[in-house]
Order: sequence, then C-alpha cells, then structure tokens
Amino acid sequence: MTKKNTFKTFLSEIPKNLFSGFVVSLIALPLGLGLALASGAPPISGIIAAIVGGTVVALIGGSHVTITGPGNGLVVVILAAITTLGNGDMQQGFLYTLAAIVISGIIMIILGFLRLGSLGDFFPASAIQGMLAAIGIGIFAKQIHVMLGNLNAKGSIIELLIQVPEGIVNFVKTSDSSMFYAGAIGIISLLIMIFYSKIRNRYFQLIPAPMWIVVLSVGLYYYFDLFSTHDYPIHKELLISLPNDILSNFAFPDFGKVYHSDFINAVIAITLISSIESLLSIKAVDKLDPLKRRSNINKDIRALGIATVISGFLGGLNVVTVIARSSVNVNNKGSNRSANFFHATFLILFIVLFAAELRKIPLPALAAILVFTGYKLASPKNIQKVFKVGKEQLIIFTVTLLITIATSLIIGILSGIIITFVIHVFINKNAMLFFKNALKPNVLMFKEDEKYYVSVKNFSSFLNYTKLKTKLDQIPETQEAIIDFSLCDFVDHSVMENMSNYSAAFDRKGGHFEVIGLDDAKSGSEHPFALRKLLPKKFVPKEGVLTKRQKSIQKISEEMHYNYDAFSDIEMEELPNFGYFKTRNIEKVSNVLSNEDCTMFDVQFSEGELIAKQVIKATMLHIHPKKMLPKFTLDKEGVFEYIYHFAGYKDIDIDEHPDFSKRFYLSGKNEEKIRDYFTDELVLFFESNKQYHIEATDVGLLVIDKERLASVKEIKALAYFGSGLQKIL
Repeated sequence: MTKKNTFKTFLSEIPKNLFSGFVVSLIALPLGLGLALASGAPPISGIIAAIVGGTVVALIGGSHVTITGPGNGLVVVILAAITTLGNGDMQQGFLYTLAAIVISGIIMIILGFLRLGSLGDFFPASAIQGMLAAIGIGIFAKQIHVMLGNLNAKGSIIELLIQVPEGIVNFVKTSDSSMFYAGAIGIISLLIMIFYSKIRNRYFQLIPAPMWIVVLSVGLYYYFDLFSTHDYPIHKELLISLPNDILSNFAFPDFGKVYHSDFINAVIAITLISSIESLLSIKAVDKLDPLKRRSNINKDIRALGIATVISGFLGGLNVVTVIARSSVNVNNKGSNRSANFFHATFLILFIVLFAAELRKIPLPALAAILVFTGYKLASPKNIQKVFKVGKEQLIIFTVTLLITIATSLIIGILSGIIITFVIHVFINKNAMLFFKNALKPNVLMFKEDEKYYVSVKNFSSFLNYTKLKTKLDQIPETQEAIIDFSLCDFVDHSVMENMSNYSAAFDRKGGHFEVIGLDDAKSGSEHPFALRKLLPKKFVPKEGVLTKRQKSIQKISEEMHYNYDAFSDIEMEELPNFGYFKTRNIEKVSNVLSNEDCTMFDVQFSEGELIAKQVIKATMLHIHPKKMLPKFTLDKEGVFEYIYHFAGYKDIDIDEHPDFSKRFYLSGKNEEKIRDYFTDELVLFFESNKQYHIEATDVGLLVIDKERLASVKEIKALAYFGSGLQKIL
C-alpha cells in the first residue's frame, strides 16, 4: 500500500491549505483583537497568540487540521487575573498575568510529557457544559455594554446582567452622538453575525461574517473621511488602539507576584481552562477530519504549552486549540498543519500592512462578535440538550453554571465534580460501590476470533473512565471491538457519550464498535447518552427504553420473521434439563427472539456460592425439534475432552467422516443412536458452519457460543445457524 503522507502529496496540497489559511485568518483577525479586548488586554496580544500558536503548533503539534490562537473560554479567566493581580492597575495586572501565562505554558508542557492529555476525561460532561455556559454568560454580560457604546460598565457578571435593561434604555435615550453611532454599528454587526448563515449568496459567503464587520466598519470611516462633509462621529476612545510600531512594542511578563496566592490561583485557572478547551476542541475537530486521522493529544498539549510560553514572553495571550476556526479550516479543504501556519502568516501581513486600517475599527463592532459567541456558548438549545439526557444532568449543569458565575471557574468546576459524584451516590444508594472499587482494576481486554473484547466491572464513570479509555485507545479503529458492561452496576453520562464518540470513530475507519450488556440497566431517559443503572437481578421490567443493541435485535427479528420480547418474563423451564445448568442457578431471561422452532435469549445465571459466587450473562439458542433426539454433546475438539473422559464419556468417531471426527468432540452414552442420528447432511452442516458448543436432551438442543453476551453480529450469525440446523432436523 502506498504511503499517502509523502512530501510530494504535501506540496500538491499547498494551494488549498494556503487558501484555507487565508480564509481562517479573516476570522482570526477580528476575533483575536476582540478576545484580547474582552480580556482586558491590549488588542495586539490576541494577534500575537494566534501568530505564535499557528507557527509553533504547525511545526511540532500532534494534530492535523486544528487552528490555534486565543480562546473564548479564557476571556473571563484572563480578565479576572488582570483585574485581581493589578489591584486596579490594568497595565501592571497584564504584566503579572503574562507571567502566569508563561508558567501555565510550562505546566502544559509537563502535562504533555507525562502523557496526561487524558485528564480532560476526568471532568463530567454536564459540568463542562455548565462551565462553558458560564463563560458564555460572562462574555455576554461584559460585551453587550461595549456593543452599545458604553465602556464604563463595571461590576460582577450578575451586576452587569442586571444593568443590561438600563444600558439599552440609556442607548436609546442618549444624546451623545458618538455613543449612538458606535452602538448602532455594534447592533448592525450583531445582526450580521445572526443572519449571515441565512444569506445563501455564494459571493457574499466568500467573506466570513467577522470580516464583513471589519470591512463595513473601516468602509464607514473612509466614507466620512473622503465623501462626507461631517466629521467621523465616533470618538477615538471607542476605536481600537494599536501601538505605532507594532513589531518593537512587546510587553514583557513581570514575575514579581509568583509566590502570591492570587497569582497561583490565576495559574491554576488559566491552565485548567486552556487544557479543557484544547482537549475538547481537538476531539471535536478529529471528528471533522475527512481523512479520519486521530490527533496525538499529548504531543499537541506539549506544542500548545511551548507556544503559550513564547506567546507570554512576547506579550501574547494563551494559545489553545479553537473549534470554530478549526471547523472553518476543514470546511475550506484544509488538509494538514500548513493551513495553521499560513493563517499565522497572513495575520502577520495584515498587522504589518494594514495596521492603520485596523485602528479604524470601532470597539462595539468587535464586541458584537463576542456577544454572539457568548450567546452560542450559553444558548438555550444547549440547556435543552442537557435536559434531554436526564434531569440529573440538568442539576449538574445548573449548579456548575450558577456557582461559576457567583464565584470562579475553579470553584465552579470543582462544584460540578462534587455534585456529579453526590448524584451518582444518590442514584445508586450505595456510596461503597465507588469507594470500594475506585482503585480496583475494572477493565479486562483480550482478543478472540479476530475481535477485541473489553469487559468492564463494578462501575464506569468520569472517576475511572481513563482506565477504559487506555484500553480502547489500543484497539485499531479498523478492527471490531465489543465493549461489555454486563458486569457494571452503573455507567454514567460521560462514559455513554464517549462510547458514542468511539463508535463514530470506528465507523469512519471501517471498523465496528459495539456496546453490549446494558439491556438490563435502567436508563435515565430515552437519550442514547443517558446514564445507566443496573436493575436488581430478580427484577424484570414490563417495558422500558430500548438500548441500541435491543433496537438492532428488533431489526433482526423483523428480517427473520421472529417474535421479539426485550423485557420477557419467560421462565424457560427447559433449561434446567440441560447438563450445562445442573450446577448453575438461572436468575433471569431477557431479549427473547422466538418462532415455532427456535428460541434465542440472553440468560443471567450464577455459579458457586457465597464469596465464590459469580454472576454470568450469556446469549444462547434453544432449538425444539419435532422428533426425539439422542442425548449428546458436540464441541470443538480438545476443549472439554479431558472433562468428558473424566466423567466417563469418550469421543464418538463418525467413520465415514474422518475430518469431522478430528475437528469435533462428540460424546454421549448411546453411541449407536448418536451415529445413526448424525447423517451425512447433518455432518456436512456442522463442518460448513461456525463451531458452537451444542448439547442435546429430551427437550431439544442448546447452542452456546461464548460465556458472555453476544454482539449484534454474533446474534445474527447464531440465528441463521439455528434456522439452518432446524431445517435439517
């Protein structure tokens, strides 16, 4: 197979990556300026972060189509750090914050070398959603006042939100023409952001919405300068301020407060949010990659850390992976890291060649972009999505959101983790489930019949998900993987969402990823990401939410004209008559597929007692033929041979079929009847199909594959095997 990532391929893809980098730079320019201003930092600091990030991560990063630069999530953190560390002096606070940014970058480098990129999986999904929504509300609360031309609005997030109605009234009634014109530009800019996607003109769509705002804002300035008899109505303080000599005016970090508690808190907050934002974005962009590549997350974290250190020393903000600009890159056919590099290159050209034009952009125009961004992060649709997953997820989301707004991001996310754990304990009514099993190895993986089988025990939640993730990341996405949660008492929302992500990744690469063992679990809602709690062993629900596996079994029943009962209370009285169940206690039967001749089912049984008791779930097939059968057992040669010899049985050879006798171990007390029963047609059928463990008694045939639940593919194969065998019998 020819290797695709050759230098020749790279060169051939330069034109489309060059174009994609240009389009992304059109968005990154106003966003970089706006995010810096919203953070209380000089506008140029956002552009520095984008340029450094695009250059460094493009050269040494571990992702393929991501774009790096200043992130939305850090706006609230950086603003808080500058305000707190400067004690009212924003310039000095910015210098202290640069030092915090540098140390944060060093920590990210260390995290990358320690291969701790998976730490992002430790945070509950709904808590992260709540934190992002709080960030969005924080951005919105501050920037809506700037959008209306008011730079003097002060206070906490809650106070700023309360002031919004008053701010709107003041804008409508203002006699200050500068504020009115600036606010009008802000409102028009917001309308452009809202309605841009609804205008389907292809020429209009060539320019991204943020760049349209820049073009129109600068165009308005030139209109007043060249054509109008009136002066430009917007005061200079409402325009972007850039240094005259951009390339020689770099701020340098001040490490004077490095041992202060406020400084340490700022470093922790910056590192936490930049890591989470980057990890989430990298995962999301990998799903968009048309070539289905998976990023080296730890390598990318190291590259982001190095870029952040350099950016901080040059007076720039943190460098993170950003989802919006990365999506634009993918949509414009960006195929490798060179697009990120070209985006940085174009930003340098814009700053060097068009600095004078950038100074003509009104701050309300940039604020409108951020108001729209803040709204998207805290959109009611996001709250609705969380609620659909489950009511408990809405509680986690709301608690994280409110505490983050009222206190800080660190306290907010910690509160989200704590409330998630408390809810999990409450749902299970068993705190010891988590404390007893937290440090136990709970994931077993092995390979069988060219399939990877992963069994998860006890519980699987955000607390121990990294154990499962470590195993899953070892499985090639082109292979078949079966993840069995049948021994799990509880699976949380974060794990369910990640299982869906793995399934999508395997599908894209041509592999198969299937989750089984959740059919007997109670679902928090009908949403596929809802948490699952195992029902009591003796309880069989009359109805419930079907899992993905059960829906697939239902389709098989329709295809093969079987009856299907997912929540069956059938006793299966025949089972104790089989030798297999002589020493095993049958507890529950479910997912029953049946017709006149065959019944396929999942059975839960136990073997051993007291501390040696073990619960097992398996999928089996019972065939009830119309005529009497001799008692026999058929298995793969060598599997149970010594056990049967010890019990007084011997291998019965079929003389006319020596190959069958070599491959199968056939045993039973009445050899003559058994040999007569195994006709040429029956022998040929067994030789031509997959080998199962088969036991025959007066009540029919019991067919068993593995002592575990079967995947959908295995169920379908077993159903066809049973139908074929029944026709012969």
